[in-house]
Amino acid sequence: MADTDFLAEALKAISVSTELIEEELKPHMDTLLNLLLEKKKGIAEQIASSGVLPTLAQTLRNKGSLTSQVALLVAEMAREAAVRDRCIEAGLVTALVPLLNSSDQDLLLHTGRAIGRICFDNTVQQTQLVKSGVIPRLVAIMHQYPENDPLVNVCLLALCNLADMDAAKDALAEVGVAEVLTAQLKRAPDAERRHLILEVLGSLGESDALKLQFVEAGVPEALSEMIRKLQGDSDPHDLCSIKIASNLIVTLLLGDESMQKCFGEGTGSVYQDVLSWLQSSNTQLQLSGALAIANFARNDSNCVKMMELGVVPHILDLLEHHVDEGDVSVQHAGLSALRNLAIPASNKVRMLEDGVSERIRTLLRSDMPPVQFKLLGTLRMMVDGQEEAATVLGKDEVLLARVTEWCEAKDHAGVRGEANRLLAALIRHSRSPEVIDSVIKADGVQHLISMATSEHVIMQNEALVALAIASAIDIEAVQEPFWNADLLPTLQKMLDDPVGAVEVKFSTLGLICSLANSSMLKEQMEALNMKDSLSKLSSHTSTKLASQADTVMAVLSESS
Repeated sequence: MADTDFLAEALKAISVSTELIEEELKPHMDTLLNLLLEKKKGIAEQIASSGVLPTLAQTLRNKGSLTSQVALLVAEMAREAAVRDRCIEAGLVTALVPLLNSSDQDLLLHTGRAIGRICFDNTVQQTQLVKSGVIPRLVAIMHQYPENDPLVNVCLLALCNLADMDAAKDALAEVGVAEVLTAQLKRAPDAERRHLILEVLGSLGESDALKLQFVEAGVPEALSEMIRKLQGDSDPHDLCSIKIASNLIVTLLLGDESMQKCFGEGTGSVYQDVLSWLQSSNTQLQLSGALAIANFARNDSNCVKMMELGVVPHILDLLEHHVDEGDVSVQHAGLSALRNLAIPASNKVRMLEDGVSERIRTLLRSDMPPVQFKLLGTLRMMVDGQEEAATVLGKDEVLLARVTEWCEAKDHAGVRGEANRLLAALIRHSRSPEVIDSVIKADGVQHLISMATSEHVIMQNEALVALAIASAIDIEAVQEPFWNADLLPTLQKMLDDPVGAVEVKFSTLGLICSLANSSMLKEQMEALNMKDSLSKLSSHTSTKLASQADTVMAVLSESS
């Protein structure tokens, strides 16, 4: 007989069987299974369209001697995408789910494969599976049979398909999935299994509740250990595992509690491993290492501790290694870490003493906007409240030339904004005549005046304060550049602006008051009829602003 004849006979016998006597059904089930296992084309579709699927579903519900065989048959049949909807309609999924409670490992394997294949890429069915409680059962199976690799694989695949769903994440947070995944990661026999576990961990690691569970269960340590074992290998699969695992550790550090546990006051094994990544020859590990340090540096106590433990030279070495033709992402991450570390005042002083500003000046030659942006922000953080650092940098002609060049960056508003803010910060924090003179020589005045008209209030105020400090310290030096750059007409427009922010107008008045000490600029104020603009503010709804306007008018009248 031909295969088609065997198939037709088996299907006919199953379809006419009303009492589902297992001894009679078994040979016919054997026939179907053998034909499916031979991977003959079209067999699955013929079985699905023959009308026997409800009989298979009922056989599964009866939980008799054929249950495991039928589960395997359905699993083999469901390899074909074309039959999956019919399997669902025939009630096979609802018949299979209760079988996950079995203690028969072969039945669990066949059932898991059948459900996984039928529900693959089917959101509606996957949602139903989660609602029916498969998540705790999948975790329990891995917990009960951790050495059964095929069965564990099926459970991991199922979790992989379900893990992106919020309901699944909630369910997994309640069943101790972290311990099971950590144990499996440590015994993963090959790259394929590793990637499967890492994919599940990656999907779940976005959840804040699970981040902390993962850390408490030792997931970061297991990932670090895995990375240590794979380092030095050039196998693409191993390199891929290193990338996923190191990225995952960085993600887990985004949670405040989980980050603090991993830091362990600078003695945690994860933190120690992260330090070694900065010195690795693997660019991905360097990147993850820098990002991890930036995450650890999210509170002052960690920053001070890391400074004491000597992390900064490692970051500087890394930045210098990548300055020419290097990796932009690594430079960006390294500068982010340095910027965060520079937030505590004591660290700023220490960085200045250690010559950090001199070493990161090498990055001024970078042509990459993301690196320029982070470099400017890092330097601005380093001079914040630090007179000495601001004076040293503010007198650096090479740095000022590059900063004023970036003040005109047409294609990157972020670089332009940070360059202007650094220029203002150098004057604000140094309060030094030499720095003011250097900024004038570098043609920085016009940029500060433009910054004063920025759409961002914080930038406007920073510029106005810097200009006021410059005029208060050395009016003789700044009066001509201010005149040439049309500072006063710009300030008058800001006062007259009906929608201008009150705090900006207040700072503008302070600057005008300072400028009145210059006879040249005072003459210009009279020519512009500045008093008229001031008198309009005298009746402003902000009493503080109105009072300041009256004060400035009085100053102008006195010096007339």
